[in-house]
Amino acid sequence: MNHKFYSNGKLLITGEYVVLDGANALSLPTKFGQSLEIEPIDTPEIIWKGIDIKGKTWLDFTFPIHEVLIEKSQITSSLKTVDTVYKEEETRLISILKNAQKLNATLFKKESGFIITTKLDFPRNWGLGSSSTLINNIATWAKIDAFVLLKNTFGGSGYDIAAAQNNNPILYSYINNKPLIGEINLNWNFTGQLFFVHLNKKQSSSDAIKYYNLQKKKNSGLKRKINLLTIKFTICKNLSQFEKLISEHEQVISEIINKKPIKEFLFNDYQGSIKSLGAWGGDFILATGDKSNWEYFKKKGFNTILSYQEMIL
Repeated sequence: MNHKFYSNGKLLITGEYVVLDGANALSLPTKFGQSLEIEPIDTPEIIWKGIDIKGKTWLDFTFPIHEVLIEKSQITSSLKTVDTVYKEEETRLISILKNAQKLNATLFKKESGFIITTKLDFPRNWGLGSSSTLINNIATWAKIDAFVLLKNTFGGSGYDIAAAQNNNPILYSYINNKPLIGEINLNWNFTGQLFFVHLNKKQSSSDAIKYYNLQKKKNSGLKRKINLLTIKFTICKNLSQFEKLISEHEQVISEIINKKPIKEFLFNDYQGSIKSLGAWGGDFILATGDKSNWEYFKKKGFNTILSYQEMIL
């Protein structure tokens, strides 16, 4: 019997970087996500197929089931080694499955295997959570804690896992190794004046985490500012207040990570407000304005633009 799972993509509206240190963050699930289909087979192997948004197979490889089986004697050993030389993406997927097997010893059996097929609703370079949606889908299938699986593989705060599991905006924090998640209602009556622009530069979450840990200023006062700003974003009543909050938030994060805000760096003559979402410098940004403002970004070569209604679940 086949099993199918689906997880939402995400955008991090506030708290980027500092969410790693327990700050409150506002995250929105997107209308784009990833599905995972599991088909049991009688042969002891895993056939993995990755399908992109255009229906094309971007990943197709097969490996014996023993690569992901963990014997009791191996439980405390490294999970990064595999018997055969695989490509980086393949090795990563095998490692994820090994970690899932470590958390649920009944997941795989020596005599049988699976065809595992993933399908993305969005281009792989969009940065909406191709990794987090995969982790959450595998964890759901394996009946294990997705936050633990994330910690044991990619690392990170886990806000993207929370977004994958929820269909509403969430307030998220990760304190004392525990995710704190609260679904909220955003009474923003100005979403028609919000849109998202893709910068065509896929950001590596692991690289962003490393950069933050090297650059950050350990200033609890700045974290408290972000916590307060996050709350203000959730109760914001009008666009002018929202734009002011964007400016304040960008300045605080700029001070923490020693980088110029994206508006100052790339769009200093834009009349509206612009905010980075997640790791600075790539993926999507949030901009204020109406459709007439889209042309500004298109003239600069940024042609992937989505309205709030097109993007957010």
